[in-house]
Amino acid sequence: MIASYWTPSSMWTEAKRTLYFGAPVIATQLLQMSMSFVDTVMAGRISALDLGAIAVGASSFLPLMVISMGTLIVVNPIVAHNLGARKFHLIGKNLRQALWLSQLFALLSFFIIRNLDFVMQWMNVEAEIIPLAMGYLKAISWGVFPLYAYVCYRSFNEGLSNVRPAMFIALAGALINIPANYVLMFGFGPVPGLGAIGTGYASAIVYTAMWLGMMIFTGAIKPYKRFAIFSTFRLPDPKSIKEMLSLGVPIGVSGSLEVTMFALVSLMMGTLGTIAVASHQVAINFASLTFMIPFGLSIAQTARIGQSMGRGQVREARFRGWMGVVVSTSCMAVFAMIMLLFPEWIIAIYTDDPDVVEGALKLLGIAAIFQLSDGVQISAIGALRGMKDTQIPMVFNLIAYGLTGIPLSIYLGITLGYGGQGMWTGLVIGLTVAAIVHVTRFHHLTMSTIRKKDASMA
Repeated sequence: MIASYWTPSSMWTEAKRTLYFGAPVIATQLLQMSMSFVDTVMAGRISALDLGAIAVGASSFLPLMVISMGTLIVVNPIVAHNLGARKFHLIGKNLRQALWLSQLFALLSFFIIRNLDFVMQWMNVEAEIIPLAMGYLKAISWGVFPLYAYVCYRSFNEGLSNVRPAMFIALAGALINIPANYVLMFGFGPVPGLGAIGTGYASAIVYTAMWLGMMIFTGAIKPYKRFAIFSTFRLPDPKSIKEMLSLGVPIGVSGSLEVTMFALVSLMMGTLGTIAVASHQVAINFASLTFMIPFGLSIAQTARIGQSMGRGQVREARFRGWMGVVVSTSCMAVFAMIMLLFPEWIIAIYTDDPDVVEGALKLLGIAAIFQLSDGVQISAIGALRGMKDTQIPMVFNLIAYGLTGIPLSIYLGITLGYGGQGMWTGLVIGLTVAAIVHVTRFHHLTMSTIRKKDASMA
């Protein structure tokens, strides 16, 4: 019965469906990344101080946002399960309760973000950067309320496999970001130029526009009327909130562990000099772009596997999970080959400095290696998320990144003196450990679930 899924036609059909649902999510992620790119480029046109303020400010609140937003995307698998089980009366409730939770997180984030100056002082950030960085943070803090609500609406739609609205809204957000940045950063007419602080306000405006777009779409689409999303009002339900926290917090923590590993390596590269930092920035920026492919596919995977599990089709969920791993890894294998065969072309996009080119060539070769591990681990964890399995993967990420990747990066790069290549080797090992443990977990979890189901039917 298991083998019936594994026919060439079934595999090809599933691969196409994975790409069909994943492509808009990939586009959404790339569009959202482009906003940060535009912020950086436009700030660089003002001054190095403004550019540094944005970099420091964004780095200061990134871990908090990763944990909060990572927790809220649990709406995706919860809604997917209820859709598969045809529990339509719960789907609207899922979104309403997630919105309550999002605003609680936003309120906490608002006050924390506006009081991060002590962190900057503790990290010995240059004194002249801190006031401007805090101005940027206080400006962007107004955007966390609509941003977190947007994440709920987006994850809700993704759980229903309706992934295109977020793509178009992200495109609109990217287009709004450019003039909003220009007016608020450089000034226009009676509006004074605020520099880095203007970037924060522009981002808050974009987040508000994206939230309004997703809310209006969700409320207007006719098939959603059966979910009674807005036709009723309910106060926070402790049971629903508890379920979201128990499943969602491990997702947020898991994501923050991976982000922390890469962030610490970036900070450690700063001890090796300007050339090392520049080389690292070139290689990690391109690797971050390629990572959006399996990351987007994993979000679509979570929804499709969640729907299978909601219907009680564990074998289908297993098939979809493994095909997601195959598709993601195949895409990353292509990027790995491009990095190995055409590294000079890639680096030429960023710089023509010969010293930076030489350093980036070495790191890009290592990045090519971890493309495969990265593709496997994110698709496997997306599959586990679709099965509502989040706590064990969180522990695995702690082992892979906190206890393996980070210590090895420090040991190989700093203690043994292998520099950037040693640090990046630690990244490879951490990601490889994550890939192995997550696919192993998915294999054993699906097989044990199938055996239990078969035994109960015997």
